[in-house]
Amino acid sequence: MRIRKRFVFVKKVFSRYYWRMKTKQIYNYVERLSNLLRIDVRGSGAQQGLQPIHIEALHYLSICNRYSDTPMAVTEYLGLTKGTVSQTLKVLEKKGFIGKVGDINDKRVMHLKLSLKGRRLLQASIPSPLFVQACNVLSEDSQNQITSALNTLLLGIQQSSGMKSFGVCHTCRYNRKNGDGSILCELTQESLSEDDVMLICREHDSVSQ
Repeated sequence: MRIRKRFVFVKKVFSRYYWRMKTKQIYNYVERLSNLLRIDVRGSGAQQGLQPIHIEALHYLSICNRYSDTPMAVTEYLGLTKGTVSQTLKVLEKKGFIGKVGDINDKRVMHLKLSLKGRRLLQASIPSPLFVQACNVLSEDSQNQITSALNTLLLGIQQSSGMKSFGVCHTCRYNRKNGDGSILCELTQESLSEDDVMLICREHDSVSQ
């Protein structure tokens, strides 16, 4: 009986140690990937006098919907201070990568739009040639497995931290497809286009929640 209890105890200790090591290993991989991608982006941005934070802001604006292209939304997504984001956006606007458009219904709200210059920069740098080359050598099954695992990890971190999910519109519980094929956002009561539902939103609320 003592031997059995001791065996169970050792098994539990080993299991905890194993998962702790796996967690550290996953973190190391993600951190290293982040560093390599940041270095790659820094190179493409430097040619335009931009820092990685500028490219990150541009990238966000290229994948967000019309409810999420405000300075406040950029601040929330990047997790930076208002002052830092404000300076970042000023640089991008001054260099002609973005423009500001007033909201039709609320003149206090300003929307940030990518210029043609900004879109061309992103097309050349996001995803970077290095990243594309690395993904191209992976099989379709490997890419699907990595996508699924990273999505699960991202959701876990967001749920643990209480941060906004910024998920894709068509996965949101407010997204409703009508019988006539039209799509409605039940939160804003506005119609959505096929392009809208493929973009991320600051108001996103997962169907599973």
